[in-house]
Amino acid sequence: MKEVPENRQKTLRNQEKVDYFDPFLERNLEHPTTNGETLTHLLKASLGTGILAMPLAFQCSGLITGVFATVFVSFVCTYCSYSLVKCAHTLYRRTRVSSMSYADVAEVAFANGPKWSRNFSSVTRQYVLWLLFITYFGTCSVYTVIIASNFDQLFTYHMGYELNLRSFIAMLLIPLILLSYVPNLKYLAPVSMVANLLMATGLGITFYYTLCDVPNISERPAMGSFETFPTFFCLTVFAMEAIGVVMPLENNMKTPRNFLGVFGVLNVGMGGVTIVYILLGFFGYLKYGEATKSSITLNLPIEDVAAQVAKICISLAVFCTYGLQFFVCLEIVWTKIQENFEKATIFHNYVLRTVLVTLSVVIAVAVPTIGPFIGLIGAFCFSLLGIVVPVIIEFATYWDDVTIWMSVRNAVLIAVGFLALVFGTANSVADIITAYDPAQAVKCAINSTLTEPIAE
Repeated sequence: MKEVPENRQKTLRNQEKVDYFDPFLERNLEHPTTNGETLTHLLKASLGTGILAMPLAFQCSGLITGVFATVFVSFVCTYCSYSLVKCAHTLYRRTRVSSMSYADVAEVAFANGPKWSRNFSSVTRQYVLWLLFITYFGTCSVYTVIIASNFDQLFTYHMGYELNLRSFIAMLLIPLILLSYVPNLKYLAPVSMVANLLMATGLGITFYYTLCDVPNISERPAMGSFETFPTFFCLTVFAMEAIGVVMPLENNMKTPRNFLGVFGVLNVGMGGVTIVYILLGFFGYLKYGEATKSSITLNLPIEDVAAQVAKICISLAVFCTYGLQFFVCLEIVWTKIQENFEKATIFHNYVLRTVLVTLSVVIAVAVPTIGPFIGLIGAFCFSLLGIVVPVIIEFATYWDDVTIWMSVRNAVLIAVGFLALVFGTANSVADIITAYDPAQAVKCAINSTLTEPIAE
């Protein structure tokens, strides 16, 4: 992520001057990524832990409604990412630069947009940067808790006694620091490939369990209730959204034109992700019905070796994904340091990596139940970053050529984004109240006691 010089923020209105500048020929990367490597990163960013909650999402929407609604959510997420990159390519030519970050695109679009937006260009940049950092740094902390929780479950089953969850989180510090030392996305591609293979193995085993003794489709409702549908929408949106890694992936491509297009990297990757989400959500809910849990792996029998392998594979896949999520945070902070300290060296870069990873683990150790809070941050940030902000950027980029179709389409997308914001925030607040309200904890304990079988 590089600052766009102010003298390059002026729009070139003369089309002849714009045409001869090819930003992709001017792009000079030391370690560019191929189409296949970029696709691997995109799949890993999209196939995160959220996919494990898709059966629960289908429980909220119903089997048939869930299929069509998942396609709709995928279309919204993909279109907004596509629109962001398309605007970036237009702004490359207007400002004569070869790459931009998400924050750069927002700032330059506003700086060259209508008069009312120009005074907010700098503020918009900082807004996007900090939303990205908070979201992905929080995600890194949550990932450590997810990994530790799965291994804690397996350890307890095999050893017969429990260790404090914080101990497992602390054990991840050194491995995560070593993972963060991978220098760039080019060398992180093999890690993402391993993560994809592990996730594929874990999901394959999970599919095996969901496809055994499948009940008749008529036993599950085709449509869910209106009250539970917002929960489906929030779970699916925040599971699929990967807006923070779109621009870093495009900026590091050897052939960035191939990122877009009908059969471009973005559409192919998101198309494959959508199919996997629909299949797991459909068959997971069909198999377990109302007994479906928040993560489909929790429905797998812990005593089966295959189920244990699935848990291990998925946990290791999440571990590998940490590096890709961490890369977004690192670029934001490192760019700020380079702006203020010209003598910053590669040594300081690795010191920063160590400090950031340590902070994410310390937060997870201090608050192992951080999940509901990060859910709140994710609901607030992703609905804005993933849907609303890209739409506004498109308006600012093409403000002198806005059509009626663009206005109607973008108005619908903004409405969808604000619905995700409202319902996602409400659900996260409810989860926080449930997790931290002592009265709720006592109530759960009483219910658990009453339902235990009486010893003879």
